[in-house]
Amino acid sequence: MRPNHLRELLDSGQSSLGTRLHSAWPTIIELVGHSGQFDYVEILAEYAPYGLFELENQGRAIDLFPSMSGLVKVGQDAWTHLPVKSLGVGIQNLLFADIRTADDARTCVRAVRAEMPGIGGLRGVGQGRDVGIVLEVGSPAFAHATTESVVALMIEKREAIENLEAILAVPGVDMVQFGPADYAMSIGVVGDRQHPAVREAERHLIATALRLGLHPRAEIHHPREAEAYLEQGVRHFCMGTDVRTLFAWYKEQGGALKAILAGQGGAR
Repeated sequence: MRPNHLRELLDSGQSSLGTRLHSAWPTIIELVGHSGQFDYVEILAEYAPYGLFELENQGRAIDLFPSMSGLVKVGQDAWTHLPVKSLGVGIQNLLFADIRTADDARTCVRAVRAEMPGIGGLRGVGQGRDVGIVLEVGSPAFAHATTESVVALMIEKREAIENLEAILAVPGVDMVQFGPADYAMSIGVVGDRQHPAVREAERHLIATALRLGLHPRAEIHHPREAEAYLEQGVRHFCMGTDVRTLFAWYKEQGGALKAILAGQGGAR
């Protein structure tokens, strides 16, 4: 079984850095890997269109880089289906969106873990890339690997903050991240991510997670945004999104050239 680099970082108390991808083109994962700067790629299956063949090829791309692992973001409509498929193609970690209660958290953890005494999951034996198709099917190494998968939860609903301690007490939850846009909408201040109630909920999540021994993660767009989180004790970050990076380049560089052309009388 392939070592899980993200799990190794968490267990050794080191920081971690990921980046988010909408694109299903595995070459983008190769570019991330060749940069040598990221510990994992987060595949945004909650938002972008993904088929099982695309996921399998993304798993192969991740395997090219021993010091990088993968994580799939899963929406509430796929809590039990997509995790099994993602793990089976060798993408070892999951981020579950739309958590509201401790029962939700238990559902997500059970979807990842093996159905075995002492583990208590729902995942059965498979013949995927994670076990070499036929090499380690149903092996002790497979059962152990299911306990190594990092389970991360999005805490982004009013109800989740109200049930926070119960959610974070669920065995098997490793990492949490605040979702300000969803939380703002759920408390009736849609679009206001900087509302004092939104910012206070994030601080509460981070402090509670650290007190309970979990790993809070922050999603940022630029290194300078990390400082405020570092001061709160956060050591895990996911920085950048492929589509946001492309949009910024199109707007800024396209606008710069348009301005030059306008000065020459050539812009429309």
